[in-house]
Amino acid sequence: MGASEGGCEPRFAPVRELLDRRLRDGDEVGASVCVIQDGATVVDLWGGVADQDSGRAWTPDTLVTTYSLTKTMAALVVLLLIDRGALDPDAPVARYWPEFRAKDVLLRHVLGHTSGLCGWDETVTLDDLYDTARAAALLAGQEPWWTPGEGSGYQAVSHGHLLGEIVRRVTGKSLGTVLRAEFPGADYWIGAPASVDSRVATLVPPRTSGVDHTALDPVAVRTLTNPLIPPAVTTTRPFLAAELGGLNGQGNARSVARLQSVVSHGLLSTVDQVFDVQSDGVDRVLGTHVRFGLGYALPSPRTPVSIPDGRICWWSGFGGSMVVNDLDRRLTFAYVMNRMEPGLIGAANANAYTEALYSCVDG
Repeated sequence: MGASEGGCEPRFAPVRELLDRRLRDGDEVGASVCVIQDGATVVDLWGGVADQDSGRAWTPDTLVTTYSLTKTMAALVVLLLIDRGALDPDAPVARYWPEFRAKDVLLRHVLGHTSGLCGWDETVTLDDLYDTARAAALLAGQEPWWTPGEGSGYQAVSHGHLLGEIVRRVTGKSLGTVLRAEFPGADYWIGAPASVDSRVATLVPPRTSGVDHTALDPVAVRTLTNPLIPPAVTTTRPFLAAELGGLNGQGNARSVARLQSVVSHGLLSTVDQVFDVQSDGVDRVLGTHVRFGLGYALPSPRTPVSIPDGRICWWSGFGGSMVVNDLDRRLTFAYVMNRMEPGLIGAANANAYTEALYSCVDG
């Protein structure tokens, strides 16, 4: 399989050529790519197979677990609530969540991964995570692992439980419910119904995670191994049904791009706040330099990601899924796939597509 389907404006031909080549060479099993610029969908491509065992084709409406790209959807909901005055990034989390013990943790600390609550003190299982109210209550009872605001520690899993509970406290509704209500028809799911199960692609895990646990900071080990979440669980009904706003969003490149273009097209009055730098250094969990803004990462020459400087915010998911919001060019790019590559950040597949994209838009 070497030919993608869908539409692509001629000036973005290198993006299509890259997808076709990767499908042909086996670097992709199944994938989709979408670019929205100035309100128009200029690239909408898909190809390959959604499930290797059955040979089920990747179709226009195939969904796949996007791992931590899900965090950008949680950010979108929170930004919308900030826009409406329901949330204040400078407010203590305890203002909205009275049981929250750490009174010096602000909403901006959670959005910027500087809360010190990047994992659980108590040993937790996948079933514990699925009970989002209980898992959130455990976080609420903890003391931060470092002084909030003093550098980042990536909230790999806890991010969604923290933001999801804050959203529930101010709206009375779950994170996934608010996302669906505010952006109806987007076909991106945090808490997916059984009716979409037949459309969900099966992930092909990398041979290695790309993470050397023996070399990690103790904070990283506690964050990334409590619990381990193997790719094999991502097509199970309990995983799909749970609302894990940090990692289990189901979508495709089209749905990701359509939702996130709200940011790149400046449709929220709060969009400038995304670029308030919350931390700029080596992340305690990721072990690499990341510049975090409010809800997204920002460009940095020291981060191993192929993104130019400018008013750009982005994030990726384990295996390589990627979204880039470029406000300078009024452009959103999204890529999702089922053949995963190693690494939590700077995966080779994501970098290849972003490099191809910017070769088109910048000549």
